Amino acid sequence: MRDYLNFYIDGTWVGPVTPQPFEVINPATESVAGRINLGSAGDVDKAVAAAKRAFASFSSTSRADRIELLQNIIAEYKRRYADIAAAITEEMGAPAWLAQQAQAGSALAHLKTGVEVLKNYPFDEVRGTTLITQEPIGVCALITPWNWPVNQIACKVVPALAAGCTMVLKPSEIAPFSAYIWTEVLHAAGVPAGVFNLVNGDGPTVGVALSSHPDVDMVSFTGSTRAGIEVARNAAPTVKRVAQELGGKSPNIILEDADLEAAVTSGVLQMMNNSGQSCNAPSRMLVPAARMDEAKAIARNAAESVTVGRPDGNATIGPVISETQWNKIQGLIQSGIDEGATLVVGGPGRPEGLDRGYYVKPTVFADVTPGMAIARDEIFGPVLAMMSYDGEEQAIELANDTIYGLAAYVQGEADHARAVARKIRAGRVHLNGSGGDMAAPFGGYKQSGNGREWGDHGFREFLETKAVLGWEAAQQAAE
Repeated sequence: MRDYLNFYIDGTWVGPVTPQPFEVINPATESVAGRINLGSAGDVDKAVAAAKRAFASFSSTSRADRIELLQNIIAEYKRRYADIAAAITEEMGAPAWLAQQAQAGSALAHLKTGVEVLKNYPFDEVRGTTLITQEPIGVCALITPWNWPVNQIACKVVPALAAGCTMVLKPSEIAPFSAYIWTEVLHAAGVPAGVFNLVNGDGPTVGVALSSHPDVDMVSFTGSTRAGIEVARNAAPTVKRVAQELGGKSPNIILEDADLEAAVTSGVLQMMNNSGQSCNAPSRMLVPAARMDEAKAIARNAAESVTVGRPDGNATIGPVISETQWNKIQGLIQSGIDEGATLVVGGPGRPEGLDRGYYVKPTVFADVTPGMAIARDEIFGPVLAMMSYDGEEQAIELANDTIYGLAAYVQGEADHARAVARKIRAGRVHLNGSGGDMAAPFGGYKQSGNGREWGDHGFREFLETKAVLGWEAAQQAAE
């Protein structure tokens, strides 16, 4: 069992002001995997003070210094790679293959991308006689979720370090193990004392203390839209910057000219990945009405190919994160049945043979209408809603008929798909099964958040812009 009872503040591990033990549950077994302490406002005060003290010197470091620091982190991260992957599997149930290939790998990719961006990032620009310079914003509060735990830590910490900021991280209290190993990586890599700090805790206590703290200059939050609203509300009195990556209900438009077999199959498999616990998952599949019956059969076959099992085996997906989440998903599956959607495959309850652990059957509904809960709510489980459309304009209307706008997917002839993509109100649109791009901005429209992460766009969130007038002498004056 893992015991991570201390916090990392000012370059050392320290006990909490008031110990509050909290058990971390392994979702595959429902047994206790480890213990942490939940922090308090007093712990936040100590961590923020350390970050504030460190800011003066760290914000003055050179580009070369920060590149060297990130390269040191990369080297140490590679050394601890297997430890991080194992921690992710234990804390949130990702299959070992997914934790190794994608979950842990994503953080390494953010580190490498950060180095490349930092090498050439244009912090200074002279326009006429004015210098426009971008400077580190200050002390940053980083609040991260459990579904891609180290990925979300890296995509905040890397640009914050690269920009010259100092920070306090609050990882998810229900999946904190990989955050501790990440912290050990940074310590071993030589991150100066006070630059990076970690305090565990829940949202109502540590999250509120961080987002409302007068000495925190910026909050970067990833989580639910409901929680994001609270973060913004708590941050408002101190007028700090708030960057948010929130929920999603992403459409997957399969156009008339798409390869239906390939498009439906890939859409189902992508939806089920990570047990459906990705904010950008293609959770609404929009299919031409005349081809819905054909699409149902393809979707059934694809979903039945998704195996569910213990994360230490070869299953496609493992459990969802917690009993609370399992119950929420079960309620939404039942609502789909009650509201009259066609259950193509899956349904309520655990998969056969899995009586312990928070496992969910890969579930596909068809004939879903816009007013149904499964069409509107972010389920965050392996549940796909298939909806029919008559004509391209209705497909676009249905795609945009959501409070969210994080991602979208369009499949069809290339030029056709590009034209439709321009009409979708979402921060990212994937065409014809395109993979990821670590340099592309990640973030959403509408209630999917504010700001962008990843690549050079991620840097901008951690920088303030200053104009210095008269930096260059006017040409006329010189003459």
